[in-house]
Amino acid sequence: MDHDNQAKQAPLFPPVPFDGASFCGILFRMSAKRRVVVAMSGGVDSSVAAALLKRAGYDVTGVTMRLVDPPEEGCRSQGVRNCPGRRAVEDARRVALSLKIPHYVADMRAPFEKLVVADFCREYGRGRTPNPCVLCNRLIKFGLLLRKACAMGADAVATGHYARVSRDARSGLFRLRKGRDAVKDQSYFLHALGQEELSRTLFPVGGRTKADVRRMAKLLGLPVAYGTESQEICFIPDDDYAGFLHGRIPEVFRPGPIVDTAGRVIGRHDGIACFTVGQRRGMGVAATRPLYVLSVDAAENTVVAGPEEALRSTGLYATGVSYVSGRGPEGPFKARVKIRYRHKEADAIVTPEGAMGARILFSVSQRAVARGQSVVFYRRSTVLGGGIIESATP
Repeated sequence: MDHDNQAKQAPLFPPVPFDGASFCGILFRMSAKRRVVVAMSGGVDSSVAAALLKRAGYDVTGVTMRLVDPPEEGCRSQGVRNCPGRRAVEDARRVALSLKIPHYVADMRAPFEKLVVADFCREYGRGRTPNPCVLCNRLIKFGLLLRKACAMGADAVATGHYARVSRDARSGLFRLRKGRDAVKDQSYFLHALGQEELSRTLFPVGGRTKADVRRMAKLLGLPVAYGTESQEICFIPDDDYAGFLHGRIPEVFRPGPIVDTAGRVIGRHDGIACFTVGQRRGMGVAATRPLYVLSVDAAENTVVAGPEEALRSTGLYATGVSYVSGRGPEGPFKARVKIRYRHKEADAIVTPEGAMGARILFSVSQRAVARGQSVVFYRRSTVLGGGIIESATP
């Protein structure tokens, strides 16, 4: 199949000048047939999301965001569905044809490179472990795409995220909640969304399990029903972090020392970008007991290693903290806290500090708190907010 020719059949999403003052209001315009732009990655989740909205009577338009240029040989992993390359565009186009909905390609390579990829590289260069999906959701999917869609007259943007949005009858505030499928829940990556974004956001598959979505895709005869799962980060081919970073920030791949907690040199590394807190493999250090990465010091080009018990922290300090309600709490509050996507929630006390800071104290010490990762606050199934981990309390 000639993917180049196939992809060209999808027209470009019309560029719309955006003035911040014209951003869609907090409430849906209650038209007889609400217009929704669905961010179609070419995967089964966003495809079923589009199908569900079409069946519910929405006026649906599919948009595939072109975020990066695929490698010369195309998407090397046949399972790549969130990488907006030739295969993803073609799959989304075929789904749109089967659903009889318009389909466009939105060229967002420049803002994605500037806002997401550059930040990812910069953070790794500082010895931190960033989460680009959180930034992409806030600035690209529910930022740039939502604004462009609204400027064109759409009422909302929908995605295939496993999360839910509801509205509190008493306060009128929109709430971000976990997806029904506990294994696939993606609310962690959406914690930075606020009231404006949630008022214009739909998650059609959030109340379903992944198995349900697969069955639905097969019943509807969608051409992506049997597709495989997407890779972890869409702009890194085959999840080769080291290879990607070496091409972008070669200066951080300088040899340096690996030291123990007392500062004694116990080995050498080939670049700090190859290491993250909690990592065990790849150090090449001979020791009588397993050693783990405890911290990465970019200024000194040093990796600190030690025993597993030294990985535990009693708390952390976060910056860039925001709250879904748009209103920061007046004092400390109890929450269930996640310090990375696959982390089991932990009981903690969250104490706001300043305009966008928070200090978190765990009820039980937690393992491998990594600078640059997102910390997210929950109350039962509801996301309260979150921020970026700046430091851990040993």
